[in-house]
Amino acid sequence: MTELFNITLYNYLMIFMRVGAILMLMPGFSASYVSMQIRLILALALTLVLLPVISPLIPPEPLDFSQQLYFILNEISVGIFLGIIMQVLFFALNFAGSIASQAIGFSNAQMFDPAFQTQTMLIETFLSIVAITFIFITDIHHLMIGALVDSYQLFKPGETLPWDDFAKHMTQTISQSFTFGFKLGSPFIAFTIVFYSGMGLVSRLMPQLNIFFLSLPLQIYLGLGMLFLTVPVIILVFFRYYDDGLYFFTN
Repeated sequence: MTELFNITLYNYLMIFMRVGAILMLMPGFSASYVSMQIRLILALALTLVLLPVISPLIPPEPLDFSQQLYFILNEISVGIFLGIIMQVLFFALNFAGSIASQAIGFSNAQMFDPAFQTQTMLIETFLSIVAITFIFITDIHHLMIGALVDSYQLFKPGETLPWDDFAKHMTQTISQSFTFGFKLGSPFIAFTIVFYSGMGLVSRLMPQLNIFFLSLPLQIYLGLGMLFLTVPVIILVFFRYYDDGLYFFTN
C-alpha cells in the first residue's frame, strides 16, 4: 500500500506541475480577479480528474534526484510554453483593439485591464473583457483544457523536449498573431484613411472652417458606430482563429 501510495503521489505531482504552470498563464484564469487560492484549487482539482487518464504516460519515478528535477522542470516548461502560446494568440485581439482606439481617437483614454493587469487603451480593454466573457460562455475554456490534455501525447513526460520546435512555433505564432490582429483592425485603418482624406479635402475647400473642432466629434461618433457594427464579426472571427491555434496541440 505504501508503494502504491508513493507511485500515485508521484504521478499526481508530475501532472500538477504542467497543469499548475498553464493555469497561471491561461487567458481568463490568469486574470488578477482570479485569486491565487482559486487557481491552486482549480489546478489541484483538474490534476485529480486527469490522474487516471495521464498516469499511464508518466515515466517511473527515477532514483536520482537530478533526474527527478529534470522531469519536473520539463513539465513546468511545457505548461509555461502552452500558457504563453494561448496568451500570444489572445494578443491579436488586443492589437486590433489598439488600432481601433487610435482610429476612433481614444488613444489617450486608458484604463486598467484586469485580464493582463496593465494600463491599456479603452477599446482594447473592452474587447479583451468581451472576449474573456465569451470564452466562458461558449465553453472555449474546455478547448484550452482539452489542448492541455492532448499535449501529453505531443510532449510525453520524461522525454527530451524539442526546444527548437518550441522556438520555431513561438516565432510563427507571434508573427501570425500580429498579422491577424492587423487584419482584425483593417476596417478601422480604412476608416482612418478615408476620414482624414475627407477632412483634408474639406479644409482645402473651406480654409476658414476650424477643421479640428469639426473632425474630432465626428471622428468619435463615426468610429464608435463602426465599432458597434464590427464587434460581433471581430469576436466571431477571432474565436475561429483562436480555435485553429489551439488545434495544433490536439489530436
